[in-house]
Amino acid sequence: MSSAPVTTWSLEQTSPADLLPAAAPDGDVRIVRAEVPSPEFSRFLYASVGGDIHWTDRLGWTYTRWQEYLERPGVETWVAYDHGTPAGYVELEPQEEGVVEIVYFGLIPAFRGRRIGGHLLAQGTARAWDLAERWPGRTPTKRVWLHTCSKDGEFAMDNYQRRGFKLFDTKVELEPDVATPGPWPGAYPA
Repeated sequence: MSSAPVTTWSLEQTSPADLLPAAAPDGDVRIVRAEVPSPEFSRFLYASVGGDIHWTDRLGWTYTRWQEYLERPGVETWVAYDHGTPAGYVELEPQEEGVVEIVYFGLIPAFRGRRIGGHLLAQGTARAWDLAERWPGRTPTKRVWLHTCSKDGEFAMDNYQRRGFKLFDTKVELEPDVATPGPWPGAYPA
């Protein structure tokens, strides 16, 4: 199997004041929390958003593993809908000492380039900052972080920086060159 160098950048905000808003897109775009843990829906979002940008780490997860992950207190999925159709999502995972990671963020390919991404990222980041308000007993958020890599969309880094995220780490590692099937085989032809 061949390998390729992949650069991973880690970015953070250390205060809610770091968050820079984005203009709301035109049309009927809504961002709603998926409050009922649903492995089927979460896997759909993961495969549909990440299929063309090589998200593979969760493709082998069992239904039970998805369920256990989604039922962890504080894990939240916020979904953007464009005229009622899922367009993308933000997944939040609380960590120790008031840290929240934006574990996954992205749009389904058909919805990219419509100004939904900046709005979704801003709203998802705001929900990371106020996560403790929805989960009694959690430490208030003191830091929100995420990572992106050279396999992600060409505008990902720019979007994160325009929302006020600051770079704090860069790593380059060789990763196996793995084909991703998208939501179904052949969804993203070369």
